[in-house]
Amino acid sequence: MKDFLRVYWPLVLVAVVGIFIAMRFVEPPPPKSITFAAGAPGGAYTEYANRYAVLLEEHGVAVEVMNTAGSLENLHLLSVDGDDRVDVALVQGGIANPQTDSSVLSLGGLFYEPFWVFARADLGVSEFAQLHNARMAIGPEGSGTRALAQHIQAEFGGIWPDELTQPITGQPAANALLSGEIDAAVFAAGIRAPYIDQLLRNERVTQVGFPRAPALARRAPAFAELNLLRGVVDIGGDLPTRDVQMIAPVAQLTVRDDLHPAIHSILLEAAHDIHGDPSLLALPGRFPDGGATDLPLSNEAERYYRDGPSALRRYFSFGMANFLERAWILLIPLVTLLIPLVRAAPPIYRWRVRRKIYVWYEDLRELESRGRAAKTDADREVIRDQLGQLQEEIGKLEVPLSYTDDLYRLRSHVAFVNQLLGRLDPAQDINVLNA
Repeated sequence: MKDFLRVYWPLVLVAVVGIFIAMRFVEPPPPKSITFAAGAPGGAYTEYANRYAVLLEEHGVAVEVMNTAGSLENLHLLSVDGDDRVDVALVQGGIANPQTDSSVLSLGGLFYEPFWVFARADLGVSEFAQLHNARMAIGPEGSGTRALAQHIQAEFGGIWPDELTQPITGQPAANALLSGEIDAAVFAAGIRAPYIDQLLRNERVTQVGFPRAPALARRAPAFAELNLLRGVVDIGGDLPTRDVQMIAPVAQLTVRDDLHPAIHSILLEAAHDIHGDPSLLALPGRFPDGGATDLPLSNEAERYYRDGPSALRRYFSFGMANFLERAWILLIPLVTLLIPLVRAAPPIYRWRVRRKIYVWYEDLRELESRGRAAKTDADREVIRDQLGQLQEEIGKLEVPLSYTDDLYRLRSHVAFVNQLLGRLDPAQDINVLNA
């Protein structure tokens, strides 16, 4: 190691400096924690957000799930700065508009959120347009249900009377409808929601369909036309009792544009695990879907839908794959430095080892010169003793086996000079080594 450092320390220093400079241009690592805006406690959005939290924590990313009033608040929290900002949110499709902050990006659609419309059976309502003057529960301010209801109301004929709308949804709205306090109620909810099942089974209310669902879906990319098949909820109970055409917004996974792309990647991997299975409303592999969104896709999402997980992510953990992807820029200075290093290493190594041997020849030539110049046998005997010490020191020298011949050649030359001085006559002028 000492010999290595003596020979290579300049190159090592240059390499370290080059890596240090390159590291300043490497993309920073992804955050260790993010904030995820969900929805009301106990709702589907919160349930899904908790499932994302579990999967991301397996990759070392802690997730703080924040309960909110719904999609509109989630969009707002994505676009603000400060302590209230969030990094990721579930947002109902169809509520974005041209004024939505451009810093909000989508990672794709995740699942259908059927837009259910129920009305009192005695009203004789057959489609949504007939509810223009009905007392209707459309959800609280800030909720995606309310925004969606107002959007569809506008599609069917402008602004409906505010005094007829009630800011309730979920079970309270279902209870109000069953008690006759209101005439109709809308819900953006999953097919398994308890209050949806309750209303489907109650003869006092009827489900209102959307015969013009294909046209509505064509007008909004985050909407999908959905045919709720007869009996799909309960075959034995024949629920629903007929095929019903519905509108289904597609819930989206949205992020801030400054969220690290690596987090986009593991969110999409989690989305495949959570939403890729079939359901009563979707075939397997239907979601996540990069086309079912009314917000611009992130660049990482576009790449992911086109190519799938990165090659490194297929073979390495999230942390290692992310490090290797960020560190690619280091290859430029490293390769630049390795080329001369590889070329210079063998000759430098040979020179270093042979120098350990050849350096003794200077001492040997000095002793041989002093021995030839000695005038008496006693003086030459002193030189021969010093040659013996030199031979002993050379014997302790360690070199690689491939250079042993050079070492033994040196030792034979020391013995030769020793023998030469033993029979050297002062009058002679022998210079065998120089010859």
